[in-house]
Amino acid sequence: MELVLFLLLVSVAQVSSLTPCPKCGSMEVPYPLSTDDSCGDPRYKVYCKNGGLEFLSAGGTYYEVLSIDPSADKLVISPPMIRSNTCNSSDLSVGGLSLDEKLPFNISTHNTVILLNCSDSLQLSPLNCSSNSFCRAYENNVVEARGCRNTLCCHYLKDSAMTSHRIRIRVEGCTAYTSVVNIKPDDPVGSWNYGIELQWVRPS
Repeated sequence: MELVLFLLLVSVAQVSSLTPCPKCGSMEVPYPLSTDDSCGDPRYKVYCKNGGLEFLSAGGTYYEVLSIDPSADKLVISPPMIRSNTCNSSDLSVGGLSLDEKLPFNISTHNTVILLNCSDSLQLSPLNCSSNSFCRAYENNVVEARGCRNTLCCHYLKDSAMTSHRIRIRVEGCTAYTSVVNIKPDDPVGSWNYGIELQWVRPS
């Protein structure tokens, strides 16, 4: 009898752990994402705060979740704000975006990262810091980036050869950044899809 009861409790726990979480505001929270211990998979933690879904970085910064594509195992988070009248991202104090490497999330290869207010040493890097870099169009057309004009800026595609758990900024390097998902060379700035796309590994 005790064995039957134990197996029943295990079965109930397994079923409940596969249960999708309820909506957060108007956004669906598909499995395996979890806003609570009673739903989803706790390794795929996101946070429902004031009717909005947020992702917590390893550095302790919350980023708004803009969209989720469960069929592709992806979600897109909002890039950090660039502080008014400066060229500093709001997550500069923690060195930019960092993901916990023990968790099943990584930064996808569909992100073009735009770095702003960079030191001259980056001109020796393989990044595109030329006059035709995407960063120039961003500085010249986006109000938030006005404080970054007349400084060195660069962009790069986040490819598989780079760390998939970090977008780094620092005072001695670049102090601000944004990211665009699936950008094409001829896309006008007004059509850019701003965000940082994260991929998750499916539960085994």
